[in-house]
Amino acid sequence: MDAAAAPMTIKMKACCGYGGIKAMEMRWATRKEYSSKVSTKLKPRIPIFISTNPSHIDPQELRDLYGSCNHSCHRFPKMDKMGKLVEPVDIKRLSIALSHSDLLVSVFCNKEDVLASDDDCGNEREPSKGETPPMLGLGDLLHRVVPLPVVSPSTGMLVGFGRAVSDHGLTASIFDVMVTPSLRGMGIGTMIIKRIIRILTSRDIYDIAALCSANERPFFKACGFGDDIMGSTTMMYTRTLSTHIEGDQMVRYAGRKLLLVPPLRQSS
Repeated sequence: MDAAAAPMTIKMKACCGYGGIKAMEMRWATRKEYSSKVSTKLKPRIPIFISTNPSHIDPQELRDLYGSCNHSCHRFPKMDKMGKLVEPVDIKRLSIALSHSDLLVSVFCNKEDVLASDDDCGNEREPSKGETPPMLGLGDLLHRVVPLPVVSPSTGMLVGFGRAVSDHGLTASIFDVMVTPSLRGMGIGTMIIKRIIRILTSRDIYDIAALCSANERPFFKACGFGDDIMGSTTMMYTRTLSTHIEGDQMVRYAGRKLLLVPPLRQSS
């Protein structure tokens, strides 16, 4: 195995809980909506394990989750013609980022509850005429009284993740919220956001921002996020070669974000 790809320990203090909030919890993830866009191979309900213990995260598994979610850590990621990322996350830098994050939330489920390939996610069908959403059966009702099946980080698969960075006094920002494609629409992403917010607010931090793309804005809006009432705009610093330089800086737009690009100066 390449030494650069060897597992790295996340040096963070593993807390038992935050202000009475459980650090580990077993829950059900349920697909709430019935849609023709949902593959019939997907299970409508699965047990999951939610953790805020940093030691439960293997950076290699997290890197794989980044890849399956097509989520990049770079502002201008390298993509192929199909929009698929071609540059994997640097596991060393990812481990450093995790060690400096104030809060990590990970979600695990049994491997058999996850589709083996992305191709299965595309096996969609149109419902037959007059078909209605499946009703809860006796087995589903028994789930409410029968103990959940065993799921653990050691035997399960990492299927969801989110992290937050804070100044510990006033503000915090949420980054890298993702759920493996085959399990989206089951409320896992919402559970991650709610867990992060509960922990941050238990620390009296209420100025919480989320760095997200335009496609992710509806999800965060549904989780209670909105435009900043102060009218602030996210600005990202980047360096790029350009022949058009106006004054000391060049400004260009990337989606909804305003990018402030200082010109490159030649060394003397």
